[in-house]
Amino acid sequence: MAVIALCILVLILLGTGVWGLWQNTVRISRVEILNADPSFISYATNAMQGNYFGIIPRDSTFFFPEERIRADILASYNDIAAVSILRNSFTGVSIKVDYRVPIARWCGDVTRFNLEDSDLRLNLVTSCYVFDANGVIFSAYATTTQTINTFRLYAPLFGDTLEPLRATILYAEKLPAVFDFARQLSTFGSPVISVVIHNDEVNNNLENGTRITYVIGHEQDAFTALVSARDKFNLADGSVDYIDLRFDGKVYVKRK
Repeated sequence: MAVIALCILVLILLGTGVWGLWQNTVRISRVEILNADPSFISYATNAMQGNYFGIIPRDSTFFFPEERIRADILASYNDIAAVSILRNSFTGVSIKVDYRVPIARWCGDVTRFNLEDSDLRLNLVTSCYVFDANGVIFSAYATTTQTINTFRLYAPLFGDTLEPLRATILYAEKLPAVFDFARQLSTFGSPVISVVIHNDEVNNNLENGTRITYVIGHEQDAFTALVSARDKFNLADGSVDYIDLRFDGKVYVKRK
């Protein structure tokens, strides 16, 4: 009798709980979009239609499909890096998106394009994409796109993918130091127009046609060596063909 009574009590409690979940006071009826297109509301409302196993409503404030909403938005928009979904009451949620910031232009992998050094110095390739601080390529470059860095990047991608969108640039974690070095070179009189990463080497092509080469990850050593020898060359007038900084403590200069 005790077991039967216990089972009945459990069923009553479960039934009461399910009944409670169907009450309007604990079901999401309002979706707020904080900093994006109001049409994003449809991702939430579509995901919350129906129920789980015919018992629990999908728009329940306790069981609404947060991960599905986030995944659907991220899958539809390459330029969104993260989606935050917060409850602001028992009947409402807020959706906030973080957009990717375009760091620079990625214009391909030189090993696939078979480009000559002279081609890169002339900045011939025009089909480019933009990528964020994590090295994720998220959009084709347009003339109206404002990037933090004005030079172009040529570098390989992770894997063997031929589709750049959503791919990640190899050496992404080293790009901040690479770009700092490229910006520092402008203090010598000519800005960098393209940065080329091939294997473990980096070529910086200046606007005046000079190329500066060093080993990736050794930016500080390369810059120190360059500064120590700056009275031996002029990077502002285009008289230098290339400078090789790949060897510790050595600066090799070839003039035009």
